[in-house]
Amino acid sequence: MSFIKRASTLKERRLSTRPSPYHLDVTLVEAESVAESSNAVSRRSQRVKRESADEPLTEIESLAPGFNSEPSNRARQSSSSPVKRTGSASPRKPKLIPQTLGTPHPTPPRWKETYDTIKEMRSHIVAPVDTMGCDQAQNKEVDPKNRRFATLVSLMLSSQTKDEVTDAAVTKLRQAIGGTLSVAAVMAADEQTVSDAIGKVGFWRRKTQYIKQTAQKLHDEFDSDVPKTVDELCSLPGVGPKMAFLTLQVAWNLNHGIGVDVHVHRITNRLGWHKPPTKNPEQTRLLRLNLQSWLPTELHGEINHMLVGFGQTICLPVGPRCDLCQLSPKGLCPSARTVVKSKSRKSVALTESGPGIEIAIESNLVETQTLADSPSSLPSPLTEEES
Repeated sequence: MSFIKRASTLKERRLSTRPSPYHLDVTLVEAESVAESSNAVSRRSQRVKRESADEPLTEIESLAPGFNSEPSNRARQSSSSPVKRTGSASPRKPKLIPQTLGTPHPTPPRWKETYDTIKEMRSHIVAPVDTMGCDQAQNKEVDPKNRRFATLVSLMLSSQTKDEVTDAAVTKLRQAIGGTLSVAAVMAADEQTVSDAIGKVGFWRRKTQYIKQTAQKLHDEFDSDVPKTVDELCSLPGVGPKMAFLTLQVAWNLNHGIGVDVHVHRITNRLGWHKPPTKNPEQTRLLRLNLQSWLPTELHGEINHMLVGFGQTICLPVGPRCDLCQLSPKGLCPSARTVVKSKSRKSVALTESGPGIEIAIESNLVETQTLADSPSSLPSPLTEEES
């Protein structure tokens, strides 16, 4: 019985050899179980995988027979060892911006008469966008690259911010970084300097990061200049389609699409130019494609500026001045409001020790009635990325 037990024990064990750590001519022979051997191999393979390819061998391993003194030994040449790839990852491809609709949007009735009427009104109005818009930022720069970069920065700051605040921030930023709004100057400035200069605009913390990252990317990939395509512009941090189209129009005099902001979004919906109306920011892209599908191409470059000024002075977000608008008398605006003025006389009697004094206070009460425009039909404000 003991002989059988011993034989079975020998089958479960096998001999292994290893060089003696004390003398090169001595080889040690050891008996180990199959389970221990397999566990050792497993542990050894895991250790080899974790080892770096350029890690030098230990002194014992370098002297042991069967090992090469070069770093690329047999264990590291094993096919089971993962190969670590070097080099930077492939750059992410820019997301393509759609330019056309599969089915063009129907042309709104009397749109040309409406467009010409608004354009005529705008010719007699000086709006904030006319004196402090994004196209004004380039006028204080001489170098063509700096002029284009100043336009881009102004557009990045204008999101969810009034033109007056944007213009002041651009001026302060230019002074803070040395008097010239250039890619090199923005890269050299620290984030705190940029943040202090643009602190009055909306989302200033995020815009500080966007401007710094954009300057670095323009330097690395576009020779410190503003790119000339919509897709390349939209690959910049914080730049969306609206900014891209307006940048191309102002900086490069290229007409590649309509820039849709909150004013264009609101006014074109009030005019009934979209069926169905676009009521939320997610439909802004559809609104732009709708307009581009039927509005003549030669008008794409001017409609944003025209409607922005119209929205800043007459077609206000709250309390639009329909009494001053020429669209209402012509029946061109389905959202027009009628304004009814009435006068009421209020009297207040003051009694003192003496003759009574009666003071009459006259006030004008203004009542507005909505014909085809209710709060639920107005579009929601755009987010920073959409505007």
